[in-house]
Amino acid sequence: MGILTQKRRGVSLPPPPSRYGGGSGGSGSSFPISTAHVGTYILLTAIIMLFAGLSSAYIVLRGVPTWQNITLPRLVWGNTLILLASSIAAEFARSAVRKDQQRVFKQWLGVSGLLGLVFLAGQFLAWRQLVAAGVYLSTTIHSSFFYLLTGVHAVHLAGGLIGLAIVIQRALANRLTSGNHEALKVWALYWHFMDVVWIYCFLLLLLA
Repeated sequence: MGILTQKRRGVSLPPPPSRYGGGSGGSGSSFPISTAHVGTYILLTAIIMLFAGLSSAYIVLRGVPTWQNITLPRLVWGNTLILLASSIAAEFARSAVRKDQQRVFKQWLGVSGLLGLVFLAGQFLAWRQLVAAGVYLSTTIHSSFFYLLTGVHAVHLAGGLIGLAIVIQRALANRLTSGNHEALKVWALYWHFMDVVWIYCFLLLLLA
């Protein structure tokens, strides 16, 4: 009995299984989402607060007697479709990486990034069209908010393109697979969010 007791004391019990099985929170993590996702949600919250503040000022000033509407450049409509197409391409990339279709995955990433660049170029051309028509930042309150809202959005979208460049770099190094593509998930979340923000700003300016 003494020998059996001694052997039993020497046996260590295995650790209980993780509730989330590691999941997207990282290897061995019991947190349901990764720290990268948490950081991204914090960033998105800050962006929401920024655009909420701008929207509030826009709505208040829209009621002043000196308010004058401007005609939005037609190019903005096409830019909206381009940004939507970029988000669709990002989803095709996510679908491809889940199937480990590396070549297709990288192609759709490139398409999404290219469309994002085309959108930014289109925004620059839209601003140029307004300037050519004699509509500047200080021409009317409406024009001021058009330049401000679209400009702030363009800056954040450019940040998303920097994030995409990092994702593409990892993809070219074959570091993104069906079982490990957290960077793509985080970037796609941010990119789709900027898509939603753009549609919101576009409708806000259109329905002035």
